[in-house]
Amino acid sequence: MCPARHLWENRMRRRGLLALVVVCTAILIAAVTAVVADARRVTGSPEQTGRAYLDAWAGENQTEMRDLVASPPAEFLDLHRRLSSDLQILSIKLTAGAVVRRGEEAADMAFDGVRQIGELGQWRFSSVLHLAVRDGTWKVVWTPATLMPGVGADERLRLAEISVPGTELLTRQGKPLPHDSGADAYFKELAGKIDDLEKDPARGWAVEAVSAKTGATRRLIVFRHAMDRTFRTTLDWWTQAAAARALDGAGAPAAIVALRPSTGEVLAVADRLPERGAFSKPYPPGSSFEIITAAALLRDRLTPGTPAGCPAHYTVPKGRTFDNAEAQDHGTVTFRRAFALSCDTTFTRLAVERLKDGGLRREAAGFGFGGELRSGLGGVCGSIRPARNADELAADAVGRNSVEATPLCMASVAAAVQNGTWRPPRLMSERAVARLEAGGRPKPRKLPAPVAASLRSMMSAVVTGGTAAPAGLPPGTAGKTGTAQAAPGDDHAWFVGYRGDLAFAVFVEHGGSDARAAAAVAARFLGSL
Repeated sequence: MCPARHLWENRMRRRGLLALVVVCTAILIAAVTAVVADARRVTGSPEQTGRAYLDAWAGENQTEMRDLVASPPAEFLDLHRRLSSDLQILSIKLTAGAVVRRGEEAADMAFDGVRQIGELGQWRFSSVLHLAVRDGTWKVVWTPATLMPGVGADERLRLAEISVPGTELLTRQGKPLPHDSGADAYFKELAGKIDDLEKDPARGWAVEAVSAKTGATRRLIVFRHAMDRTFRTTLDWWTQAAAARALDGAGAPAAIVALRPSTGEVLAVADRLPERGAFSKPYPPGSSFEIITAAALLRDRLTPGTPAGCPAHYTVPKGRTFDNAEAQDHGTVTFRRAFALSCDTTFTRLAVERLKDGGLRREAAGFGFGGELRSGLGGVCGSIRPARNADELAADAVGRNSVEATPLCMASVAAAVQNGTWRPPRLMSERAVARLEAGGRPKPRKLPAPVAASLRSMMSAVVTGGTAAPAGLPPGTAGKTGTAQAAPGDDHAWFVGYRGDLAFAVFVEHGGSDARAAAAVAARFLGSL
């Protein structure tokens, strides 16, 4: 054979063998790729699996639920059945939320649930379905928290009969109190007072979590029986909310009490003072008490236009000296202007000259001082002792010495000026209050029409051009500022007033010598109504 031909045939055989290897390799790669691709193919989606699980749960198809779970625990079915039995669950409604991917093979689906607990009511809860790819299929990664969010692994839920308050109190609109209202303690005490009148104790039910290790019990939700003892109070939801939010910026313990002058109804009591101070703890009212001093002087033939001296200092004959704030000397002004400027020297002098026969105490008694207010939840107005000498009378005239008053009391003073009649404040209907308060209620007292009209003009002047003018109070507001000395600590600040058929008292404990601190709180309160 020709050597050249032999070389050519060998070369061709090698080329064929190489081609065969390439083809075989390609077939092998294709086969492996197909196997890998098939292995990576995922059935369904997290949305589909999550919704299928929730549908099976709501339909009480627990076997189908288990089939959708990756490696379900042996007690999976027992846990669901036991929970339904222990809590007497009649039905469950589940609402899927959005799915959040955690990579290609993990996702979370939030959901909300509502369990109907026997005939007691609904228990709302929220949880999360954790989902992951297992063996090419999306599965639920189940934990006990999926079934019972917020419950420890060693805790078991149960229904327990409990004692509950028998009386539920609501605002006049039939709504619960606003959040952080400052009136919760009042509602709690008033409900307890009503409960004391009832013979049958009220019972309710609670879902409790009990630790198998320690026996500790946590109460998760309370169900009350339907009750006849649900009452509406006089509190107005919107006024209460406005009062509570106005106190948020007070910067010190404070209170707002608001009344309806035409009826005496308490519309708001936002109280952040110790010991329910707005109703029960009297404080020196300072020059806000000059409303009552002015009423007594107006009965003594003064008028708002009567000239009155307002010097920087006034010395009681053979007695002590009283000073205006910052030793201001306004010379001779009208009685209205002296009131608007809070001239303590004017009121101390006029009281010593004109009210020596007990006229100041008699006037204060007409505004509720010296008695209980019997609002349905008790409450005191204030007190003023007989003055032993001219010094004490002068100090009483500007709300010092023996004079004390609660914010509830001073709100009723402002209400009396607005309406022309002093009325005892109340938290519930007249019939309910009469049942709650032993001994009867104080009677309304009508102010002389000229006195009431004069006081209204003088309180308006405080806002339009007096000590409260810088506070930014809305048009139509009338009132009186007050600064009361307190030892130890800064002075107390008051603003007492009305606008329309709404009277109020703002008190800021140790609010400072600038009484406008309380007026600024009042401006926030009125501005949000």
